[in-house]
Amino acid sequence: MPKTNLFAPSRGRRLALLAATLVFLPALTQAREAVALSDPFEVSDSPAGNYLAARVAEAEHDSLAASTFAREILRADPGNIELIERAFVATLLNGDTSECFALAQKLVARDARNGTARLALAVRDIKARNFAGARKNLDGSGNLRQRDLTAVLLTAWTYVGAGDVKRALALVDSLTESNLAVFRDFHAGLMLEAAGRTEEAGKRLAAAYATDQNTLRLVDAYARNLSRQGRNDEAKAAYQAYAKLQPRQPLAQAALRDLDAGRKLEPLVKSVGGGAAEVLYGLGAYGLGSSGGRQGDEIAATVFLRLALALEPDHELALDTLGEAYSRMKQYGIAIDVYNETPDASPMRTSADIRIAMLLDAVGKTDEALDRLRKLSDAHPDNPDALSALADLLRSKKRYLEAADAYGRVLAASPAGEKGQWVLYYFRGISYERAKVWNKAEPDFKKALDLYPEQPLVLNYLGYSWVDQGVHLDEAFKMLRRAVELQPEDGYIVDSLGWAHYRLGHYDEAVKFLERAIELKPGDPTINDHLGDAYWQVGRQLDAHFQWNHARDLNPEPDDLPKILGKIANGLTEPKQPTAEQRPEAPAQSKNGG
Repeated sequence: MPKTNLFAPSRGRRLALLAATLVFLPALTQAREAVALSDPFEVSDSPAGNYLAARVAEAEHDSLAASTFAREILRADPGNIELIERAFVATLLNGDTSECFALAQKLVARDARNGTARLALAVRDIKARNFAGARKNLDGSGNLRQRDLTAVLLTAWTYVGAGDVKRALALVDSLTESNLAVFRDFHAGLMLEAAGRTEEAGKRLAAAYATDQNTLRLVDAYARNLSRQGRNDEAKAAYQAYAKLQPRQPLAQAALRDLDAGRKLEPLVKSVGGGAAEVLYGLGAYGLGSSGGRQGDEIAATVFLRLALALEPDHELALDTLGEAYSRMKQYGIAIDVYNETPDASPMRTSADIRIAMLLDAVGKTDEALDRLRKLSDAHPDNPDALSALADLLRSKKRYLEAADAYGRVLAASPAGEKGQWVLYYFRGISYERAKVWNKAEPDFKKALDLYPEQPLVLNYLGYSWVDQGVHLDEAFKMLRRAVELQPEDGYIVDSLGWAHYRLGHYDEAVKFLERAIELKPGDPTINDHLGDAYWQVGRQLDAHFQWNHARDLNPEPDDLPKILGKIANGLTEPKQPTAEQRPEAPAQSKNGG
């Protein structure tokens, strides 16, 4: 159918370190406005009450409340190792680094091989340039074996800090596994660059870049090194090649602007702390990227990202990734606070403000979100990202004509003829169609197909709309069948073909496709409603009532609920074999992508 598409509670369940693999992920990305969304809470006079409140906060991933209650509990029983550990993890996840380090020291005094606490203390020591102390903590962890990638890289960076680059490189080069070659060369290059050995660094970074040209951090480090060698044209070429994958990545675009202005780029990492932060950022990005929605990995990712930020508070990608982690855990207020830490001068600031606006909408502050996006769009008229976010939010709130106007502004600010513009024409077409301005919607759908022939979402929407209007039926069914061929596992698209058959009175065919759509999207109220109608028309009244009751219980659109209730009470009263004139108006929510 066309439809828009904490904690370890005991010592036996401590957070495990992700130490086997390190992956670098590209980031998504002016005036700052303060945002305060945190719900007020009070600590109790009762330790038991605070304990229960801490458990609730932990379960909800509210790190601020969890850390507050955990520390309050510890006041009542300061020697309890489990409470120390809970308070340590809670303060770490909340970014309270000084308190976290103090608790980590207490924890290690009672449990010398606690890996997470040892890692935190190693970060503390690196930050204080106590490199020998950092190595001791890394060696003393039962979870950070000497051959683990995390321990190797962090230990190597401590040798860079001690001025022993030769030993650092030897340690990094002990990572001989072929699948670790890119990480070995990347960090070796960063270490040589931090030591001022620019040309040697370039050779290692070039080797890493030859292996992977699709990762922002690697491209950025390589291109910055080229710039420092006076090879600006080659640096530009690297960024331009990456721009084909991520056309508007803020950090890459800012670097290109600097190169165009004749400025030499700074190295990606300038210090030992920055290098160690890069290791931890990579672990956090890996944990978040591989979690697949598993909360344990999101929490582990948050641990690494908080430690990276303890070393480099302005690490833009760590802030961006941490904000994403909290967003996934539905801690929108904390996510907003994290995004708001992005420096005002950062190329990522506009992206952070866009994310803040979308989170404000997620907590019901839609007017504030729209106001922020409008201000961003006015302040950055040549930046299509803020305009796109504004247009998308207006469309989601069914303010279709305003959305269509905003999409038009995005198109005006974008280079004409790019294939990626199909989605803008598609969404503007949806906005016009929902606003019942078909004479403007249809050309946008056709333009989207010109830019991206056989795009299944567009084939689906335009084909369904033509069937709904009783025009271009042969071509419309070809489009719908082709959309199903291209995306046979998309329940919404399969529903479109089934419902198109229904609208033309092909009830047996409608049942066949709608039953398949239900298999693919059993929890969608509209598809269940459609199948109920089709069952009724083929004489399966009991099955029809079952589907309508199911649709009623699946939280349908407010405009659809009375129609569903009417069918449950009285059955289907529309005639069989509807003519074009009798054909009822298509349900708005049945348009995929809307």
